[in-house]
Amino acid sequence: MIRRFSATFAIFSMILDGAWIGLALRIAVSARPQLNSLPGVETIPAPVILPEVLYFIFPIFWVGLLLAFAVYDGRRNLRVVDEVGSLTGSSLIAMVAMAGVLYLSFRDVSRLLFLFFCLLAFVFLLLWRGVARWIFRWRLRDGAVRRRVLILGAGEGGRRLQELIFSQKHLGLDLVGFLDDCVPEQLVARNVLGPLECLRQEIVRSRVDDVVVALPRSAPERLNWVVSELHDQPVKVWVIPDYFSLALHRASVEEFAGIPMLDLRAPALSEYQRILKRAFDLLVTILALPAILVVGMVTVLAIRLDSPGPVFYRSRRIGENGKLFNMVKFRTMVQNADALRPSLARIDEQGIAIFCKRRDDPRITRVGRFLRRTSLDELPQIINVIRGEMSLVGPRPEMPDLVEKYQPWQRKRFAVPQGMTGWWQIHGRSDKPMHQHTEEDLYYVQHYSVWLDIKILLSTVWVVLNGKGAY
Repeated sequence: MIRRFSATFAIFSMILDGAWIGLALRIAVSARPQLNSLPGVETIPAPVILPEVLYFIFPIFWVGLLLAFAVYDGRRNLRVVDEVGSLTGSSLIAMVAMAGVLYLSFRDVSRLLFLFFCLLAFVFLLLWRGVARWIFRWRLRDGAVRRRVLILGAGEGGRRLQELIFSQKHLGLDLVGFLDDCVPEQLVARNVLGPLECLRQEIVRSRVDDVVVALPRSAPERLNWVVSELHDQPVKVWVIPDYFSLALHRASVEEFAGIPMLDLRAPALSEYQRILKRAFDLLVTILALPAILVVGMVTVLAIRLDSPGPVFYRSRRIGENGKLFNMVKFRTMVQNADALRPSLARIDEQGIAIFCKRRDDPRITRVGRFLRRTSLDELPQIINVIRGEMSLVGPRPEMPDLVEKYQPWQRKRFAVPQGMTGWWQIHGRSDKPMHQHTEEDLYYVQHYSVWLDIKILLSTVWVVLNGKGAY
């Protein structure tokens, strides 16, 4: 894996962070009497005396949490946004932890002093990392820390890696070219330097640092030969298994019964993202639950008075990773609505049955039409969210008969938890046929963040109030 810095630099970073945190505390203590003139601030006489033990406890707490959040892991946080996010999250937790230490021990420490210290320390940690990144990028432009990469195999996997190298200049990688035995003549000019037999000569001639093997599954004997040829060469060897092309969304290496294996159904979310998403779902649900219960009781009464039949409608849906579950909604149609559904479908040019929601759908009841227009029929799905079967935000759970007609690339939408609302819902809702919204779902899968979830939730409120595409 690519490392942005070495283990030595990581140790240096810990020491430097501790020093900056201690310095920030000293500055905050010295500056506190100067803040007495601010309105609403308690006057504290100079000099301010702080227990010396805090100058050791605070840096240890803060650096320890940065270490726990992998801020010092050279293989992670390659992008600025990732490093700032990790640094901010771990720093906020460190501040809460240190506030707890003060509450349990030294309660007489000025709160303004503590807040000023936290802000100053965070700015210090942020600034020196910005300077370090600038120096690193300057060294990249100078060629001092760049790595030269040779790819074995000019097929799909090798070309995808080429695109990534060209698009991510911050990684400091230079592509030497390709070696491949089976390349059409028209592709020889596209960085293909020759057959695999030239491997040892090309490593020496081009001063290669990394060799990436991207050979197809049909050439296992060539992979064995490559490994034997490289065993005495001073290069790092990486392998892109051709099985990655079979992955649902992405593949990862995991241990299964102690044996490293490829997980071709690896989830799109990391464990940290999954925990954060689940915590966000539960927090928003708990805060909104009182209002949901009040609206839900009124809705139940309206459905009972409007038409015969059950209050709730349960529909078999496909969830994350293709798992089946029963999605709960308020009933908005007559009792035999599912039996009438095939009569509303139409066949497109490719012979695919298209089911579009229609404004004049005869199956919808009077109350149901209002519930659909306001999206109140979706409220019971809070039960699915609490159970962990759904999320507040994500691709909408699809019906099994529609999923059976999916192309393989469309199934990638199931790599994340399915949601009550999503990117598709705020970009057209019912106006688009169900089998044609996969592009919006994949955009969400590829760009997930808690901030995107918040944006979609806020946009959903506006879309619901506007009533666009809802019927």
